[in-house]
Amino acid sequence: INISVFPPSNACIGRYILNMQITSCGHTYQRCLGDFYVLFNPWCADDPVYMDNQAHREEYVLNEHGILYEGVHKHITSRPWHFGQFEEGILDICLKILDMGASYHHGSDRDHCWRNDPVHVSMVVNHMISSHTTNSIMKIPENNDYLKGTKPFSWNGSVPILQQWYNGRCRPVRYGYCGSLASVMCTVMRCLGIPSRVVTNFCFPCSIENPLGINEIFDCTGKNLCGKDKLWRYHCWNESWMARRDLNQCCGDWQCLDPTPLETGRGSACSGPTWVRSIREGELDLDYDGHHMFSRVNSNYIGWLSQNNAKKVKFFCDAWPCGQHLITKSVGSEQFEDITGAYKYELGSVKNKEAYYRAYRRIHPGYCNASNCHIERELSSLKNPFLSDSGINMRLKMANCPMYGEDVQLHWLLENLRGENKNLKFNLSAQIVTYSGCPMDQFWKDSVNVTLGPREVKKIPLCISYSQYGPYLCDHNIMKVVAVSDPECGEVLMVSRDIVINRPPVIVKLLSQPRLKVPCTAEISFCNPLQEDMKNCVMTLEGCGLFKEPMTIDLGTLASNQQARTIVEFTPYRLGSHRLLANFGCHRF
Repeated sequence: INISVFPPSNACIGRYILNMQITSCGHTYQRCLGDFYVLFNPWCADDPVYMDNQAHREEYVLNEHGILYEGVHKHITSRPWHFGQFEEGILDICLKILDMGASYHHGSDRDHCWRNDPVHVSMVVNHMISSHTTNSIMKIPENNDYLKGTKPFSWNGSVPILQQWYNGRCRPVRYGYCGSLASVMCTVMRCLGIPSRVVTNFCFPCSIENPLGINEIFDCTGKNLCGKDKLWRYHCWNESWMARRDLNQCCGDWQCLDPTPLETGRGSACSGPTWVRSIREGELDLDYDGHHMFSRVNSNYIGWLSQNNAKKVKFFCDAWPCGQHLITKSVGSEQFEDITGAYKYELGSVKNKEAYYRAYRRIHPGYCNASNCHIERELSSLKNPFLSDSGINMRLKMANCPMYGEDVQLHWLLENLRGENKNLKFNLSAQIVTYSGCPMDQFWKDSVNVTLGPREVKKIPLCISYSQYGPYLCDHNIMKVVAVSDPECGEVLMVSRDIVINRPPVIVKLLSQPRLKVPCTAEISFCNPLQEDMKNCVMTLEGCGLFKEPMTIDLGTLASNQQARTIVEFTPYRLGSHRLLANFGCHRF
């Protein structure tokens, strides 16, 4: 007997058991024929996650390889990530996540009725990634302290994280960061049949008091002081494709889901799903957490100088607006796609202003009847004056693209816009910052007197040696260089630049042609570029379809300019396109 099962498009996803009842000669027999899984189906036009583009389905459902974009908006870096949604056991782990999080919205999961709705499924998964009190999948380290767990940036894929959570009796894995949280969520959603992708937003504001304003405070040396607000250099979240029946949508569209718990003024919480188009239009009443998501791509930067008497003054600067660059991996390509236009209209356009005014009235109820001109005056009073208003233009331009061990070379460009001389004293500084905007050690300070003749343009070279920044960089490969004028000279001018220090490459070379279930070898090489020994060197190898679990190789100590070569053997156990990832770590990073 051949049996075909056709579950309806509104069937609840999960594992089913198929029983057959046979009645013969007055006797009834029960026989279990096996079990099967029902998932969301983006190939089915009646399914709420239906996606009509085959290339998009292959990228956002079937592709196990992804790319995470990090760095700063002027220097974007990337690294590969293994989603591994088709690895053995991952589907059962994903269904376990739904079981553990079932009470999040519903109190009881006796009827499983919510499991046919991708909106509620996505909310449960979003909550379970890092917001569940006891059984979340991953924890974020407090105060950047991860000595009791794995370094957040050392993960290469979702599979080891999910396996560790499942095998560890559903206790949180230590530790992750926004990129790994969004990537794990992307794995779970793709595994359940919901098209998903990871998005990176550069210049991401995290403000508690003013949803549409982010404050950064500096002292007279240029040191960034730790305040309540944080300007993240980048932040990753997840987008999932579905038709929102609760919003009367008849066709699918991207919904924003942020699994990273962020402080909202009422405690930490994840966000979404939020219809991406409602963020662009400023229609914040439509959706879950719309005001949070809108502020994360539309906040205004406000910079302050704190003086000795605790008085704060705004300095003249050309601030980069928050949320002006949002990217994701392109379909069928290793390049990134700029999707900023999906979240906001072009800056300064009529539609952009209309959406902002609309959102402003919803976020600040006191302005619900205010005119656009009233709101615009309020916004103008909050912003920093431009450098050109002071008669000076400045910017810091990179002269090289530094790697670990190399000096940082910059050109400081100054232009006098007026017809009289300018005599200014500047304090210069460099400081380590984390990706989440936490200021760390200030390791370099200097002061310079600058004289500019009428309409004069001057270029001043700056150099920060590796011996100055190397001992402080650690895992945080971002530094901030600041030039701020002395308040005693009058108007306070400030220019800054975030700089990413690139890590040395790990080179992977295949020594034989990979074949299914046939041993294959590869050479992994790494060269120590520093003028010092690298201690506690470890190489971690991972590859879906290549390794059942990550391989760790202890390299010990590498002398200066020493090259380490390692031959590894693996046996591909699954057909398909595979990627071998190698991650190097030592006492420096």
